[in-house]
Amino acid sequence: MDATAKRMATDALAFAKQTIRHEAAALTELAEQLDASFVLALESIEQCRGSVLITGMGKAGLIGQKISATLCSTGTRSFFLHPAEAIHGDLGRVTQEDIVVVLSMSGETEELTRLIPSLRSMASGLIAITSHSKSTLARQSDIVLELGSLQEADAIGLAPSTSTSAMLAVGDALALTLSYRRGFRSQDFVKFHPGGSLGRKLATVSEFMRPLEECRVARTNQTVRETFVTLRRQGRRTGAVMIVNEEQKLAGLFTDSDLARLLEAESDQSLNVAVGTVMTCEPYTVKQHSRMPEAIRMLAEHQISELPVVDDLGRPLGLIDITDLIGWLPSTDDKPSAPKLLRFPTPTEQTER
Repeated sequence: MDATAKRMATDALAFAKQTIRHEAAALTELAEQLDASFVLALESIEQCRGSVLITGMGKAGLIGQKISATLCSTGTRSFFLHPAEAIHGDLGRVTQEDIVVVLSMSGETEELTRLIPSLRSMASGLIAITSHSKSTLARQSDIVLELGSLQEADAIGLAPSTSTSAMLAVGDALALTLSYRRGFRSQDFVKFHPGGSLGRKLATVSEFMRPLEECRVARTNQTVRETFVTLRRQGRRTGAVMIVNEEQKLAGLFTDSDLARLLEAESDQSLNVAVGTVMTCEPYTVKQHSRMPEAIRMLAEHQISELPVVDDLGRPLGLIDITDLIGWLPSTDDKPSAPKLLRFPTPTEQTER
């Protein structure tokens, strides 16, 4: 890289850092400016019996869509209302139980000022997020969350940057404070995020285990031969049999590795012993309401291939089998801290357990 290229790269990094610092400083100042109006807006949304409608034009509208999505994902019913579409029929979505949050830096956006009278007559309340407390939008709103005088971060001070960051921060503050006040829990969060990495992190063991009717279960006094002859299951079998005592509590696990160890003895009589005498006692287990990442961690950490799922009394409810979890295994792109790929334990390791 020649001197000119190096200078240009240095200037670019300096401007990028300045942009971020500028927006960060504005957000810090905004946090200090929050007052009773924020609490009023919060309480209005909390008491809303309908939906929280978010509207805004241009870049503010894009921020509004994000705020609406965040409200939805954290337990507050919401949707975005596009101003241009609203005046062409979408006002039919608005009910008298709804609260409308309007985003506009100037408070004078033409599409919004035309819409305000209709929104006031159709919804239960209007909340403005704007920089100008004396604007048309602010004067006609029930509650105003004033952003204050903001300077955009671009070189000419025109491209929405600092202003949209401030709008987003206030929207996040509303959504997350509402979530906090309502006691929104991870169990609630997973209902709205069943897919993707979030859904995987929050998924419970009961969602992925093989149910008991698809597993092989034997009593401690059954012989090894009886266990494998009488406990046939259609479909792909698991690599282990769960062994229960007279109280139907999990007593141990008999794996394919345990069977291989007996066959290596080259004695037919070894198959006629009680499975309870050759099983792996006190196997690792997991509760049905545990999160899947915990089960994956146990499989990786203890180098096992089957993980019984039990209830609070220790009775088996199902089984996590490594062959069912290929999609959960870390890829080569994962961080170094991710669990290593699992392997099947050797017979010697099973015996040592």
